[in-house]
Parts: sequence; structure tokens; C-alpha cells
Amino acid sequence: MNRQAQSAILFVLGAALLHAGLTDLYLRYVKAGLRPLVLAAGVVLIVTAVATAWYEWRADARHKEHHGEEPQEEGAHEEGAHVHREPRVSWLLVLPLFALILVAPPALGSYSAMRTGTALQQAYGYQKLPASGPLRLGLADYAGRAVYEHGKGLTGRPITVTGFVALDHSGAPYLVRMALNCCAADAQPVKIGLTGQVPPVLKPDGWLQVTGTYTAKRTKDAVNGGPIPYLQVTAAKPVPTPSDPYDETWNN
Repeated sequence: MNRQAQSAILFVLGAALLHAGLTDLYLRYVKAGLRPLVLAAGVVLIVTAVATAWYEWRADARHKEHHGEEPQEEGAHEEGAHVHREPRVSWLLVLPLFALILVAPPALGSYSAMRTGTALQQAYGYQKLPASGPLRLGLADYAGRAVYEHGKGLTGRPITVTGFVALDHSGAPYLVRMALNCCAADAQPVKIGLTGQVPPVLKPDGWLQVTGTYTAKRTKDAVNGGPIPYLQVTAAKPVPTPSDPYDETWNN
């Protein structure tokens, strides 16, 4: 693989990173706060590619000017009448590039969630809730308040939570959000159980907006024994998958 090919691959990879950073595609890989770094990496790769191509072109031009012949391709050397080039297997390095460009991986869903223990942990503190009225809470926020504050400020109030559906081996439904520290590789689930007026047919990985009330009922995660609180469901409706399917607030 010569310098021109290397610079072309760098350029396309940089363009792919810019495309991901300028759309919501990057949210499949990293948390929203890392967008500037994704864009910066794309710019650096493109600048590097252009600089590499420019210096290679100048080197070729100088060689022609002084020797009047094409320079020998980098990575090749003559031995008798034969020219040995770099192994073609090096072109396999472009496969991850095509994967990045052509295949957008789905966000982690119920399969991963039900095979990983809940990552619920006690927050350093919780924001003060309105004194009365309905509440719209993040799933991890509700779970933390239900477990570690024993429902303080939640009792008797309509609560709306959004997440995707996961079913355990017995068919019991859970509402889940995958929580991020940095990127999708370290995503872990936070789960709440659903009880009450649960829809009779639930599709795993389908997103639901659930309205209900706090209940002291809880169970232990079958994977790691962590606490899973419940929500007493009064209404539920399907919603589209959010542009950012991961929860980044759970460990703030």
C-alpha cells in the first residue's frame, strides 16, 4: 500500500468521522459530550491525508526533475528482474473503514440488558422535585429515587418514564435504559419492573412511554442481585426510538 493509497484511506476515514459527528450517528458509539472530539479527529485525519498526498506529490516532482524518470514505488525493491511489493493483505485494513461507513450498528437492547446485571447505583444527590403535580423522570432517576430514597417525593404522583422493553426468561416485563460512562463498549443497563396495567403484548426492544405511580415493590436482578424497583403502570404507549438511546445522567 503506497502513500497515495494511505492518504486516500485517511481522507475517507476522516470524512466518515465528520459525517458521524455532524449527524446523530456518533451517538451509536459514544456519549453526546464527545461530539467535539469526534469532529476534531475527523479534521485531523483529513488534514493528515492532504498533507501526506501533497508531500508525496512534491517528492515525485523533485525526483522527475532531477532524474527524469518515475520514482520507484515505496515498499518495492528490485532483485534481479523481479520487483517485490508489499503484501496485498495490507488492504484488509480498509475493511473496518467500510464497516464504519456502510454499517451503522443498532444501539444495545434487550438481549444485552437481560444478560447483564443492573448498574443502578446511589447518586451523590438528587435534584429537588416540584412540590406537586405529575413528574417526567429519566428511568435511572426514578430507579435511584425509588430504591435509595424509598420513593421520597414520588408517592401518589403520576410519573412518566421512557425506555425500551425487555422480557426475562419467564416473560416478566422490564423497562430499561442503557447507561453510558464513555462509549457503547461500557454501556450497562438500568432496569425497572412493570406492574399494574401493563399492555398484554410487548415487543422486546420496542420503546414505551409509561405513566404510573411509585410502588415500594422491588426485586433482585437475576444476574448480579442488584435492586430493581417497580412502577405501577396506569398507561403506556409506544414511542419512536430517541435519537440518543443511551442514558448519560445516571452517574453524574
